[in-house]
Amino acid sequence: MEKAKQRANGIHILVLPIPAQGHINPMLQFSKRLASKGLRVTLVTISSKTHEPIETQLSMVNIEPIYATYEGAGEIDLESVIQWLQTIMSQNLPDLISKQERNGYPICCLVYDAIMTWALDIAKGLGIAGASFFTQACAVGTVYYNVQQKLLRVPLEEDRVLLPGLPLLEPHDLPSFINHPGSYPSLSKMVVGSFSNITDADWIFCNTFDCLEPEAVSWMRTKWPIKTIGPTLPSMYLEKRLEDDRDYGINLFKPNNDTCIKWLDSKKACTVVYVSFGSVANLGEKQMEELALGLKRSKTSFLWVVRESEIQKLPRNFEEQTSEKGLVVNWCPQLQVLAHRAIGCFMTHCGWNSTLEALSLGVPMVAMPQWTDQLTNAKFVEDEWKVGVRVKVDQMGIVTKEEIERCIAQVMEGERGKEIKRNSMRWRELAKEAVDEGGSSDKNIEEFVAALLCK
Repeated sequence: MEKAKQRANGIHILVLPIPAQGHINPMLQFSKRLASKGLRVTLVTISSKTHEPIETQLSMVNIEPIYATYEGAGEIDLESVIQWLQTIMSQNLPDLISKQERNGYPICCLVYDAIMTWALDIAKGLGIAGASFFTQACAVGTVYYNVQQKLLRVPLEEDRVLLPGLPLLEPHDLPSFINHPGSYPSLSKMVVGSFSNITDADWIFCNTFDCLEPEAVSWMRTKWPIKTIGPTLPSMYLEKRLEDDRDYGINLFKPNNDTCIKWLDSKKACTVVYVSFGSVANLGEKQMEELALGLKRSKTSFLWVVRESEIQKLPRNFEEQTSEKGLVVNWCPQLQVLAHRAIGCFMTHCGWNSTLEALSLGVPMVAMPQWTDQLTNAKFVEDEWKVGVRVKVDQMGIVTKEEIERCIAQVMEGERGKEIKRNSMRWRELAKEAVDEGGSSDKNIEEFVAALLCK
């Protein structure tokens, strides 16, 4: 084993994620898995020259910053930044790869975020292998591929959709670009376009595990030799084989660690609803009000993450009125929170990372999807994996306070709540098995390393 690691140390992988927390985290964890097999791994980040570098807590993976400042107005988001990112990377990536070679560590493979299809062209132009990394579920990838091939036509021509490898889907189960044609056109073009040159990639990685999406994975394997390598959580929350891998290691936000954990320590087991809608989603003022009132009406305590940019949407005096049963914070260490004994339920937007974290830690969910792939993920949470309930919206597209109270009660109480908890615990064990020695995802990573050694 040690000899194999020594040989692998001569192999250098460059990893290129989109500079968003939900894309950096899974690709960083994959990088750690590769490094644990003996490979040298360098992850590329974007850093502003006028700000402090992104906070990192890494030893296994090298960080290579590209210094650039986005000049657009407002917050950086995927839709507005992609053209800028392509320009910056196209200018800097060849020089970065040349520098590594001059330093004695030539790159043999570029692992790139699947939506950055142009990165594969750069890799091929420089004579190195390219590996596409899909950060979403295989089920969602299947939908996007069928749109890209015009096998699924948008606008939809039917009330229900049946695609290979997937259950019967209704319009509200499909990604928002399909459900609401014309919304976010640039982002739609980008995710659907991730399949435009996929056959040119030397490897294709998917952040899922075989038994989580067996039909979707099997169907995709009839098209391409995909390798499932997830779930991409720090090892200490799964099989505990990677020492000191307790956190993702790169934080774009500063979590309120002590405040959250001390507050949870004061609560009884399985009595708290954790509420978070990720780093991008923005709820309207009416929805924020209904959510706040629903949490207030609920019998359970709550820990609610409300980003600083959203805090003004809370009802007046809400925090003071609910201080005995609730805590509102700007950000928190989500893995630590989900793993805490006090958490009984996760009210989530169903971003894929959050969904995988809840599944891997055995936490039941109230699914409240907002956009993109979250609607499809929510369908699977309720109907396929049976680890939660999905909220229903009213005629105005709002989830009412009564509906929020009802869904929390369903997950936290009664026979259905017990069944959901049993299913959640079963998926937790299956997630661990996938990444443990000899598990499906572990085998796929080993096969990738072995292929690189042969080359």
